[in-house]
Amino acid sequence: IQANMDPQHRDRVAFMRVCSGTFDPAGKAFHVRSGKPVKLANALSFMASDRERAGIAYPGDVVGIHNHGTVSIGDTFTEGESLAFTGIPSFAPELFRRAQLRDPLKAKALQKGLAQLSEEGATQFFRPLMSNDLILGAIGVLQFDVAAYRLKDEYGVDASFQQASVATARWVQCDNARKLEEFREKNAMNLALDAADQLVYLAPTRVNLQLAEERWPDVRFSATREHAHGVLAD
Repeated sequence: IQANMDPQHRDRVAFMRVCSGTFDPAGKAFHVRSGKPVKLANALSFMASDRERAGIAYPGDVVGIHNHGTVSIGDTFTEGESLAFTGIPSFAPELFRRAQLRDPLKAKALQKGLAQLSEEGATQFFRPLMSNDLILGAIGVLQFDVAAYRLKDEYGVDASFQQASVATARWVQCDNARKLEEFREKNAMNLALDAADQLVYLAPTRVNLQLAEERWPDVRFSATREHAHGVLAD
């Protein structure tokens, strides 16, 4: 997914690879994650900076579809089957920064920009349950510089990123709903939601994470999160 492909129109394009069969823009497709049929009549093909309306596409071809926030990385489109592909994970970031806004009136634009950059997979975006902080996670320091530049250039938001009190992150899950709710209540200070509204444990130290894992053996702390939805097909 790429945001602001055309800065004049603030458009977002999701790039989709045809895996089997043929893609026909005149037909309908089934969006597995939402469970809804969709029309892809405005699909695009790209050659360098030029774009044109896509025609019939075959396995291996890549087409672009306009995305208004309904398409996520890892989504699958079929002719009606409920299946998805594994192997498109999010990895826990290694560096964390807190977004600091120079103009408080731009708070909404900042949140929108961070969410859209996270959709692309450029960075990861976390919203703590117990504060209004916006935490950005990345693998390398350069990603924060790129995020700051794009926020200013594409969204008109002048923001900087300060050190956050987070050492590592883990996605949390539990098969027991009551246990998960108890865990959530007792650890709310360290919990956040990611851009996909998945619950994440933000550990201030590695020791803190180790203790949490020991105290809550029924809770799974995962260093990766799969994007796939639906019936999985490797």
